[in-house]
Amino acid sequence: MNAPLTPTALAVGEARSRLSGLTVVDVRTPGEYAAGHLPGALNVPLDRLASAVPALRRLPAGRLLVVCASGARSENACRLLAEHGIGAMTLTGGTQGWAADGHDLRRPGSGARAGWSMERQVRFTAGTVVLAGVALSLLHPAWLLLSAGIAGGLVFSALTDTCGMAAVLARLPHNRPRAADLDATLAELEARAAAPQD
Repeated sequence: MNAPLTPTALAVGEARSRLSGLTVVDVRTPGEYAAGHLPGALNVPLDRLASAVPALRRLPAGRLLVVCASGARSENACRLLAEHGIGAMTLTGGTQGWAADGHDLRRPGSGARAGWSMERQVRFTAGTVVLAGVALSLLHPAWLLLSAGIAGGLVFSALTDTCGMAAVLARLPHNRPRAADLDATLAELEARAAAPQD
């Protein structure tokens, strides 16, 4: 029987003790992943997760852990996977919870791209647009609508636990995986799916 298709939250301590038997998929952007990820985690950004479905479907039930920064994107990923009949677990608190519990995050070698977390990118972009709206309102008061629009978007984001700005920022070149990186990750998932299970 397959694992339950409702996302299961796995506490950091339990994830740590089971890590060697899990396939960990990090659904953050490549820049966030490069800034620090769980040991052995494979990076498949949330907007590219559909390309990994065939390999993920063949993994043993109960061994797929999906992570992100805080847990929100990984819950979305688990729901998407459930639509394809794939049961997955999410890490409570995400990589932030992992690090806060005193566990190390891995960083790729010196040639890898490191970047800001998506949360930091959103805060920077929202703050910049709000300040621009306030500054431009000195020329014409209608520019305050720009700041009001960002404020409304942030409230909507908090109420729905979604973020349209993050979705837009994730499409920027520095947040996109290089084709070779994603191909290598998908090949690794295929190899894990084909490997004999203990």
